[in-house]
Amino acid sequence: MLLAMLSALGGLFVDPLVHEVGLAIAIALGAFGLGRGALQHGYLLPLSVGSLGLGVMAGALSLPHDAGLAHDGEALWTIIGVAILALGHDLNRRAAG
Repeated sequence: MLLAMLSALGGLFVDPLVHEVGLAIAIALGAFGLGRGALQHGYLLPLSVGSLGLGVMAGALSLPHDAGLAHDGEALWTIIGVAILALGHDLNRRAAG
């Protein structure tokens, strides 16, 4: 939730740096949580799905940051990436239980 709010703030301030810092934090937290889970329960699917989500989020940063349709595409792909990452975290939680 915090990262989604950080992404929204980036849109308000029109500063790509906010998105880049948010992605760096998401990668660090995702690597820690999903990696730790994979080591504990041994299932790689949650790690793979979460990594895909982070990759989609990173790919969204490559889209233009200016206003208009391209900006909407960046937001859409960021949200899709966050949803995929959330699925990876949910799979990780279920595998640990």
